[in-house]
Amino acid sequence: MNLRDLSYLVALAEHRHFGRAAEASFVSQPTLSTQIRKLEDELGVALVERTPRKVLLTETGREIARRARGVLSQVDEIKSIAQRTRDPESGTIRLGIFPTLGPYLLPHVIPHLRERFPRLELLLREEKTEQILGMLREGTLDAGILALPMHDESLHIEFLFEEPFVLAVPDNHPLAGRQCLSMDDLADQNLLLLEDGHCLRDQALEVCHLAGAGEKTGFRATSLETLRQMVSANVGITLMPILAVKPPVAQSGNVRLIEFESPAPSRRIAMVWRKSSAMTPFFSALAEVIRDVPAELFNARECATRQP
Repeated sequence: MNLRDLSYLVALAEHRHFGRAAEASFVSQPTLSTQIRKLEDELGVALVERTPRKVLLTETGREIARRARGVLSQVDEIKSIAQRTRDPESGTIRLGIFPTLGPYLLPHVIPHLRERFPRLELLLREEKTEQILGMLREGTLDAGILALPMHDESLHIEFLFEEPFVLAVPDNHPLAGRQCLSMDDLADQNLLLLEDGHCLRDQALEVCHLAGAGEKTGFRATSLETLRQMVSANVGITLMPILAVKPPVAQSGNVRLIEFESPAPSRRIAMVWRKSSAMTPFFSALAEVIRDVPAELFNARECATRQP
C-alpha cells in the first residue's frame, strides 16, 4: 500500500466515477482501476461496488477513504513544514471562504497578501460554511474565513473584523427617504432572503427576529447579486453586508442603501484553522494582513446614498 494508491481511492470517493477520478489524478482510467484492484487485493476487502451506471464505495471503502484523506493531509503538512523551514513565507495554502463574503473581501486583501507574501501560492475555494468546515476536518483545506459564532473545539478561531449591514430598498419604498434606521423601523417588514445553507440567511433571520420583521414568502435567492437585482426590480427589500455595496462592486439602479443606528446589525468574521496544524504561526501572520483592511470599508454612512 502506498500514498499514490490511497490518493486514487480518495479521488474515486470524491468523483464516484473512474474516468473523472483518473482525470483528476492525471492518470489513465485503466491505470487507476488497476491500482484500486491491487489495493483491494492487498487489503483483502472490497472497496468499490462496480455497477454499469455508477461507482459506489462499500462501507469499508468509505471508511478507508476517510482515513486516507487524513493520511494524505498529514503528508501534505509534513511537506509544508519542510518547505517553510527552507522558506517560511512560501508554499501553498488552501483557503476556504463563503460566497457572500469572498467576492467582496478578496479584491481588498489579495493585493496586500501578494505584497506581503510574494512567494505564497494561495488556492481559494468558495463554498458554503458547512462544506468548508467539513473540508477543514478532512484536511482538504488548510484554513477558512467564516462567520461567527462557531462551535468546533478542534478549530482555532482568529477574529478578523465586524461587518455591518445596510438596508437595501427600492427608490419608491416608504423607507427610501430615511437617512438612518433603527431596528424598530423593520417591524412588520418582510425581507428578501437567501436560500437555506447560506450563513447570511441565518444572520438575516436573526435580525428579523430581533426587529419583529419577517421573510417575504415565495422567493429565496441563490446569491447576493440576485437579491440586489430583486430590490432594483421593486420586488422587495433586503439586508446587504457593507462590503457587498462597496467599490469595486457594480451598483444597481433604483436602489437606496440606508444605514442603521448604532449598534448596527452586523456579522463577525474570523479566520479558522485546525488547532493541530503546524502552520499556526504563519496563519496568524496571514490573518493579521487580512485584518488590516482599511477601516473606511466598514463605514456605512459613505454608501448610504442613492445608487445611480
